Amino acid sequence: MYGFGEMISRLKKSPKTIVLTDGEDPRILEASSRLLASNFLYPILIGNPERVMAAAEESGFNIRGALIFDPENYDAMDDMVNAFCELRKSKGVTPEEARKTLKAPNYFGTMLVKMGIADCLLGGATYSTADTVRPALQLIKTKPENSVVSSCFILVRPSATGDNEVLAMGDCAINICPSEDQLAEICGEVADCAKIFGVDPKVAFLSYSTLGSGKGEDVTKMRNAAAKAKAKFPALPIEGEIQFDAAVSPRVARTKCPESEVAGHANTFIFPDINSGNIGYKIAQRLGNFEAYGPILLGLNAPINDLSRGCNAIEVYSMAIITAALA
Repeated sequence: MYGFGEMISRLKKSPKTIVLTDGEDPRILEASSRLLASNFLYPILIGNPERVMAAAEESGFNIRGALIFDPENYDAMDDMVNAFCELRKSKGVTPEEARKTLKAPNYFGTMLVKMGIADCLLGGATYSTADTVRPALQLIKTKPENSVVSSCFILVRPSATGDNEVLAMGDCAINICPSEDQLAEICGEVADCAKIFGVDPKVAFLSYSTLGSGKGEDVTKMRNAAAKAKAKFPALPIEGEIQFDAAVSPRVARTKCPESEVAGHANTFIFPDINSGNIGYKIAQRLGNFEAYGPILLGLNAPINDLSRGCNAIEVYSMAIITAALA
């Protein structure tokens, strides 16, 4: 795996700034304290400075040196309001509406990234994924070649040989029921994300059918999506539609699809919908003893990532490094 040590080495050569929108949260403060003790990633905390410092002192975390920006008292708010209105002019947003919206940490923090004041953002410790994605879509927007924002989870498990077993799974958090074309696009984004973690992607489009063994609309969707992905990314090993056992077990693959170069060796998985994706990664995490990193948001013009509301400080620290490494 392309480990955190390598990511940190890269960041030391080119340090980044990261917005952490939940400035008073003890998990954010603990992770910020750890980041501030390093010299490769500098947190910008959003919140009232007095309350943020009081929360840090109460929790016993040293955040001296951290930048703390308060949406209620920000020197460059007029410039931010003007920029926000320009970005949202098609919606007819007034300066008064913009100023009110920018009081919210998720919008304020996203504008810090959009205006180049910060390199990336990590939010969602105290609010939903939708509240992270919405301002990102409105302000950062998707990359020119992308039509959707999607997500990837990286799952890591130590193996007996000493190397980590690393898998990539998408989309497990954003798109409820992606179309064939969206699944093909998601495939490319998830494969690129997998490469950042040292995975040589072998992609399986998952289904309850393997190469025609089952019938149904969902089977047809995954078969067609796999075909479109193969045409879109001809150098990427892709198989589908394929059942999970055939995707990961060489023995099963020899029976169900012996001619496939991916079957039995897949490490990058495209799920039909958010139901199966979310269930699948959590089964791997809870029963398979994998560490799950994500959701890593894909397809945006700048790195914006989301935390689980059940995260701990170690996960915040890890996701901050991942987010900055994508910048």
